[in-house]
Amino acid sequence: MNTALFSKIAYGFFIGFIILIGVLLIGTKVPLFGDYSIKIVQSGSMEPAIKTGALVLIYPTGSYRVGDVVTFGEDTKTRVPTTHRIIAETITKGELMYTTKGDANEEADITPTPASKITGEVIFDIPYIGHIIDFARKPLGFILIIVLPAALVFIDEARTLVREFRKKDEEASE
Repeated sequence: MNTALFSKIAYGFFIGFIILIGVLLIGTKVPLFGDYSIKIVQSGSMEPAIKTGALVLIYPTGSYRVGDVVTFGEDTKTRVPTTHRIIAETITKGELMYTTKGDANEEADITPTPASKITGEVIFDIPYIGHIIDFARKPLGFILIIVLPAALVFIDEARTLVREFRKKDEEASE
């Protein structure tokens, strides 16, 4: 394979990786593409179905049933949402409530979850990528995964522009 072609392909993958990590990083904080949200699974309570560190794509369907894997709870600096399976539903004081349980847990969650507190149903998960996104949230990770590669791309593009300008200047002076 031609070295220049390989370099261009590798460079394209490098740029794509930086963009993907950036989008996923933003996607964990704000909904993307309508009401879709991205969350990182922080515990092993859903293993083996969903591994610790998996990235989950969730969508609020508005109606959930027994067997659905849903995400619920606050998402703040000190609290992380929970992703568990619905195992029962009841109506308490006129409000639909879901009993949830992690697949790896022996017992159901103590407190039923009101339907209004469910963020959404898990559409799919990508194992382990959440570890990378979680690292990118930290200052060192952000520098190593986002800032440094972006700076390298910027420097490379600036060098290419300088070479092109010099080449044009040389052609013009001949």
